[in-house]
This record gives sequence, C-alpha cells and structure tokens, in this order.
Amino acid sequence: MQLLPKIVLAAMSTLAIPMTGWSQMNTDMIPKPSSLNKLEGIYHYNPISEVIVSPAFQEIGTLLLEHPAIESVNVQLAVNNKPWSSGSIVIIEATEADQLDPSSYALNILPNGIVIKAWTPAQAISAIYSLIQLGYLQKDPTQITSLSITDSPRFDYRGLHLDVSRHFVTTDFIKKYIDLMALYKFNQLHLHLTDAAGWRLEIMKYPELTEKAAWRTHTNWKDWWHNGRQYLDRGNPNASGGFYTQKDAKELVEYASKRGITIIPEIEMPSHSEEVLAVYPELSCSGKPYRQGEFCIGNPETFVFLKNVLDEVLEIFPSPYIHIGGDEANKKHWKTCSKCQALMKKEGLQSVDELQSYAISQMDLYLQSKGRKLIGWDEILEGGLTAGATVMSWRGEEGGIKAANSGHDVIMTPGSHLYFDSYQTDPRTQPEAIGGYLTLEKVYSYDPIPETIHKDKQHHIIGAQGNIWAEYIPTTEHLEYMVFPRALALAEINWTAQEAKEWKDFKSRMQSQYKVLQDLHVNYYRPSYNVTYSVVYDDVQKRNIVALETEQIVTDNIRYTLDGTVPSLQSLRYTGPIILEKSTNIRAQYFLDSIAIGPMLEFETDIHKAIGKPVTYKSKWDGYKAQGVKTMTNGVQGGLTYQDGQWQGFTRPIDLIVDMQQIQPIERVAMNFMQMIGPGVYMPGEVEVLLSKDGVNYKSVGKVLNDISDTEPKLTFKRFEVKLDNPQTARFIQVKASNPKKGYLFTDEIIVY
Repeated sequence: MQLLPKIVLAAMSTLAIPMTGWSQMNTDMIPKPSSLNKLEGIYHYNPISEVIVSPAFQEIGTLLLEHPAIESVNVQLAVNNKPWSSGSIVIIEATEADQLDPSSYALNILPNGIVIKAWTPAQAISAIYSLIQLGYLQKDPTQITSLSITDSPRFDYRGLHLDVSRHFVTTDFIKKYIDLMALYKFNQLHLHLTDAAGWRLEIMKYPELTEKAAWRTHTNWKDWWHNGRQYLDRGNPNASGGFYTQKDAKELVEYASKRGITIIPEIEMPSHSEEVLAVYPELSCSGKPYRQGEFCIGNPETFVFLKNVLDEVLEIFPSPYIHIGGDEANKKHWKTCSKCQALMKKEGLQSVDELQSYAISQMDLYLQSKGRKLIGWDEILEGGLTAGATVMSWRGEEGGIKAANSGHDVIMTPGSHLYFDSYQTDPRTQPEAIGGYLTLEKVYSYDPIPETIHKDKQHHIIGAQGNIWAEYIPTTEHLEYMVFPRALALAEINWTAQEAKEWKDFKSRMQSQYKVLQDLHVNYYRPSYNVTYSVVYDDVQKRNIVALETEQIVTDNIRYTLDGTVPSLQSLRYTGPIILEKSTNIRAQYFLDSIAIGPMLEFETDIHKAIGKPVTYKSKWDGYKAQGVKTMTNGVQGGLTYQDGQWQGFTRPIDLIVDMQQIQPIERVAMNFMQMIGPGVYMPGEVEVLLSKDGVNYKSVGKVLNDISDTEPKLTFKRFEVKLDNPQTARFIQVKASNPKKGYLFTDEIIVY
C-alpha cells in the first residue's frame, strides 16, 4: 500500500468546495456512476502526462493514452512520502482509511491533480475509462471541471458476445470491439469461435479444422446456407473464411486483459458441429460427412477429440469460464445409433436428453479437473444439470430462474431483450435481420433479476450479456450498426443500481454519447425519424387514446392529420395524446428545419361493433397468447412486432366465432395479419367470413385470398376484409384463416362494422 503524499492531501482538501462554473462540463456518462459530486476549479491535461501508480497498477497506467488529450505518458512508481509534481495523474491502492467498498473505485479530479483509488486493477481500470469517457464528452478534452466520483458495479459479469463463425472478422476489428467494451465497462467477451459456418481457431493436433472447416463456398452466410453448405480447402480460389492462429488469439487475450476484459471462448458441442464432422466424419453417428451436426456421444473417440481440443484452448485462454454451447441438438441420430444406444444402456440413461446431459457432465468434470468452469446455453438443463455448470438463459428467463433457484450461477441473455441481431426499428426500413424487434428502450427496460427468483438465490444471477449472431450481418460496419447503441443500454443495466435507472435520463445522456461514438468512428444505428404510434382503447368512455413518438429527443416536430390529407407544417402539431371517439385515418410526419424527413406514418384506428364481445376459439393459439381470450375484441391493434402482447399466434388454421350478443346488421368484417418469413411468420392463404343468427347454421358471405408472396423478405402487413354489398343481419360471426405454409399466423383483432 502507498501512503498519500502531502500534495494529494492538500488537493483533496478542496472536495467540500461547491461548484460554480459547472456549465463548462459534460458528465453524461454511461453507465451512470453511483455517486458524482461537482467541485470548484478546472484541471488542465498536459499532452505528455506524468502518471504515478502503485506497483499493483503498473501495467495499466499506459491505458491513459486512449484519452483524447494525452499523447504520451511517463509512468512512475509511487514512493512513500515522495511528492510528485502538480498536475500528475495518480493511480494508487485504496486503504482502510478510504472507506471504499471492495468493488468500488474513487476518482477525484482537482485543479492540481487527478487521483484514482481502488482495491484491485479491475476497478482502477474502470476508473481510468471513466476519465477517458469524460474526455470524449467534452468539447475541449484538454480541460475538465473538478469532480469526485465513487462508483461500483451492480453485477460482476458484464458481457458482450461476438459471433465470428458466421462471418469472420479481423483481429483489428476485435480490438476495436474490446476498446468500446472497456469504455462502457464491460468485462467479458464471449467469442463464438465454432459453428457450422466455420471453425475459427487453430488447433495444432487437428489441422483440418483450419485447412478446410474454416473455409466455405460462399462469403455471405445466407448464400452458403441455401446453396449446399459445403466446405473448401484453404487456398481454393472460391474459399471464403478465415481463422485465428494461436498467436493471434493469445495477442487478443493479452490486449483484452490489459483493459479489464476476459475473453471466454465458445467451442460448440455436442451440436452445431457440421464443420467438424465434415472433415472428421468418424466422430458422427453416420460416419459420413454432411449428414448431421451432432457428435456421436457413444463413440469414445468423440471425447478424446473434444478433450484434446480443449487442452489447446485452455492453453490460449486463461478465462475461468469455457463455453461449450450445448444448444439446439437434433437428437434423432442418437436414437438410432448403435453406439449411443449401447452407452445409454451401460450408463442406465432413459432418454436422449439424459444422453446429452451425460456428455455435458463429462466435459464439465474435465474442465473442473483443469480448474475451469463450464458455461452452456439453457438446453444443458435438459436431462439434469451438473453441479458446477453455469447457465446462459436465452430462451426467455425460465431456464435461468430454474437454474438459479436450484443453486446454479446464471447469466441472463434472453432473446426478447438482449439479442442484438433483432430489428431495432421498423423492419420495413432496415437491412434484413433474422427477426425479432428490440428497441433501445426495450433493452434498457430489462432487469436481469426476475421476481420469481427466491431472495436467497438472487446472488446466483451474476450478470447479463448481449448477443450478436451474425448470420445476417456480413460486414463489421453492419455489426457495429446492430450492437451500438443498444450495448450502452446493457452497460447501464449491468453496472448501475436498478433503482438509479430511469429511461428519460438515459435517453438524455445518450445524446452526448452519439458524439463519442462518432469520434471513435463507430457506425452506430442513428435514432430514427420514423413516427410510431400506440393506441389504448378506453372501454369506459368508448374512445381511442393515441400516442405518437419518435426516437428523436425533440418530439414536438411531429405534425399529423385526421382527414386523410398529407401532413404539412400547417398541420396539427403533436403535443400529447390524441382522443378519438370514432374510427379515424391518421397520418403523421416528422419535420426537421421545416422539411419532412423519414417516411410518413399512416394507420387506422378502429372503434367497431365487436369490441368487448366474447370470442369462442375453435382453434387455440399456440405459444403467443397475447391478452388471451380478450385479444381478438379488445379494440387494440398490434404494432411492429409479434412480441408486443397484442398479436396472437396460431400454428393451425384459425377458426374463431364472435358472439355479437344480439342480431344486428353486418356490413364488413376484417382481420389484420403480418408476415416475416425469417422466423417463419406467414400470411394465411385465405380468410373466410360466415354469419349465423342462431349459432348453429352458418352461411359463407365472402373470402379474401392472399396476394402477398411467401418469399417477400420484408415485414409486411395486410388487412383481409370482407365487404358485403348489402348488409346482412347476424348475431354470430365465424372467421376462418387457412395456414398453407404451416408456419405461424399472427393476427390482432376481429374488426366488425
């Protein structure tokens, strides 16, 4: 421990002085620190900075070179009672007298010096990156107003994922990714190194993994996936791919470690291994290439191979955790494989789920024997979980809740909130993605500790991670666009106390962070000018309450019309919710400097006869219940995503009956549907409407055929409406929708006039 010299003690005596010139400084930090106090005076950076460090922090002093105002550093060890010159940056170990929590750091910026105190290098690094981020936030990074920060993270595990199998990226890009992670206080990089699309790590014992399994016939994953999924020898003129040598990987590990980040390698097993089995087919159940993606668990050579691979992986990556995947196994081969069946009989295993658990257990025990811990996706819960395994909960939170309540550590990464390969605004305006809909606000709303986890088990939630699967992300520019700024919302989730988080405050601070991302040449997603809407039906007043918004911080630039005309600067300005007492066509537009910008929004609000009427389900929803039996007549239409709680999902043909509760005239009946073929959501083939007065005898009054192509890649909506030339009287309305694609049908309302 180093004693604090008199010059620093004198500087710290100014901490109680209130700040008067605070407007000179921008403190819109992300993640939000635990405590930030404003002080008097200004610190001026020198291009050549003297950095005084405790011996424990000697290796991290040069990180200050990432500060935009520092060109070089002179790092010196702190010596007891030896004064240092005014203006120095001091990074020293905390003492009991500092009264710092074990996970905290203290950062004091004063006119005559900067002092960082921390117990560990990890927290000292966090303090350094707070200083660096503050530098980027200033208009003039060479000076900063005095302040005092005391800060600590909510979770120990703060992760981002990177899929380099589907589309290979260079080590230079990974270093840039690491730099951005460090700036926003992430500390775990989950590197997805192997999958069907390519093996990306040199393994000396198995050269074919990088001589062939790392190379494929097409650069773009989607082209490869739909054209035979073949691998080529390295050097073939058509070969596309790449891999990291062990030297490359070790260099990345060292680079990340210096910045407080651990790289966790993922080596897929027992599934997602088509590339391995293409070059070593003897490890599959069939013994032939291109037949399956799962290892033969009954073959002892499988475990010899996997352990040999892990031995080399462990030499490269010193991370406490090793990720083995364990997800999405197609277990049909194991059911008919004589070797797998013999192993099941020998071990007394009752199902192929238990067979997978057996394989995971073997690898877990092996990793434990090497002093490491296993991480797997939540499928590793199937068939039983080994004692030391950590679960990544991605299929919602259920797996994580079950694992945590059973005493296992859990990293929350649900697809609904933390899959950054999802669309982040209206999919019709975006590059093709795998599906989903995840806005910055929705990411920020996530709390990794579900209420259903027992209070005495909540400590097993060790953090959260954002995943970026790269099937539809062929370039690094596109990857940055998908990850940022959503990663900043996750950074605050993982670092800042839940009670200290507030969306409007975060959105305000984000306005300053866009400049930081620009200065760092990040191709982030820009906040959209698109106007979006939400409609709430007031069933007491029988009216719709319509809200309009954009992702822009200024929202009073929205103009709208209610008469079907195109919005102009003379149209109504949106200032708050719009109250509508009848069905209305709304058009809305954002204006920037008097110019219309972004697409015009147009939508219908319906106040129709069937609102509140009971619905009988002759075919039930499947998985997506929305609002249950109230969904089809609650007066609320769905939005841009089938996960918004208003779209009801069906995998069978739809057959519903609305009871209008009295015989009355019927003029038209409609239902809205969406199509997004990536996740398997299609239009119905046709929609038919039948009417009845007695609920027994029904008569068809019309059909509407689908005219949307089932290969249309963009999100598409269609209203299927049957209009009656002459109104007919009925009490019961039956609506049927066919499902020729046998995918999902999503509909939100039965609309009756």
